[in-house]
Amino acid sequence: MKFSEVIGQEDVRDRLLKMADEQRLPHALMLCGPTGAGKMALAIAFACHLLTRHDDAPMSMFGDEEPPEHPMLKKLEHPDLHFTYPTIKLPSMGSDHKPVSDDFAREWHELLMTQGPYFTMDQWMTAIGAENQQAIITAGESDELVRKLSLKSSQGGYKVSIIWLPERMNIECANKLLKLIEEPPTQTVFLMVCEEPDKLLETIRSRVQRIDVKKLPNEVVCQALIQRRGIDEGSARRISRLANGSWLKALEELQVGSENEQFLDLFISLMRLAYQRKVRDLRKWSETMASFGREKQKRFLNFFLRMVRENFMYNFRDEELVYMTQREEDFARNFARFINEANVLQIYDLANRAIRDIGQNANAKIVFFDFALQIIVLLIQK
Repeated sequence: MKFSEVIGQEDVRDRLLKMADEQRLPHALMLCGPTGAGKMALAIAFACHLLTRHDDAPMSMFGDEEPPEHPMLKKLEHPDLHFTYPTIKLPSMGSDHKPVSDDFAREWHELLMTQGPYFTMDQWMTAIGAENQQAIITAGESDELVRKLSLKSSQGGYKVSIIWLPERMNIECANKLLKLIEEPPTQTVFLMVCEEPDKLLETIRSRVQRIDVKKLPNEVVCQALIQRRGIDEGSARRISRLANGSWLKALEELQVGSENEQFLDLFISLMRLAYQRKVRDLRKWSETMASFGREKQKRFLNFFLRMVRENFMYNFRDEELVYMTQREEDFARNFARFINEANVLQIYDLANRAIRDIGQNANAKIVFFDFALQIIVLLIQK
């Protein structure tokens, strides 16, 4: 993969290339930022650059052209490129087996080849058939990394370890990885792709160089939609505003029958039933929510937070502040006044607590039924 395939993020690209060219590359980097900004794309492109470059051939010698790509890197099958990612335990695995990334290498490779470096946790969970489970990085993975990285580079250069979502490491794995980062094997570079760095051990965060990857500007998303997807300029501008800096959200908006349509129906149903205080129907609503996988439940709650924000901003009557589809705006026209200064912060806190509880494997029926009942109380504060 080449940097030309990364959407935007030229500042981060130039910073990474400068580190490599000036021979001051840290042994551990952590790319942090929101979903859809291109962190994984940057990590893979930089890894490919490190595995093809030579110390006597800095990037600058190629001018505006990128160096030729190693044939094995076109399919991301280079022996010195290692991927680590969250996994699950399959029923077929023995009781003593700690799942590792290699157990799902085929599914991972297929996802990268079909979706490219822009994909969601939900797409990964679907690929491994684990929509209703919580994926983690186990201690077995850190043992595998120690074994792999202790071997000499097959090409005589760097060995690169890309760790996707290191915040999903369990504590045993995190402690073992810490030791590996403190005493890294020769010419080994760790590239962590992280969305929630605060969940990582402080000792790990202090030993890596953090690079923040910002949301994509709307204009960059718009141009990418036109050039890569053949979208007309008017539609591209509308979608780029809704995407709010995320290429993944832009792609979601292109899909007919998007999940967001289902989430909007659930949001409208929740608010109408709560306003009418139909407790029995709200219980049925919570049972519907409980039937989804936990990742989908969390996605709905994040959608809920977006809708709360948009409805609150709608009250200011400034179209530059609002990012809604036509259908979302049609509902907001009569509903927005119920989201106001008296309750918006409490509703936000309520949704964030539900996200936390779902992430900690709480009973989903109880979480969503309590969530719905609390909405009744908060809507009264108008």
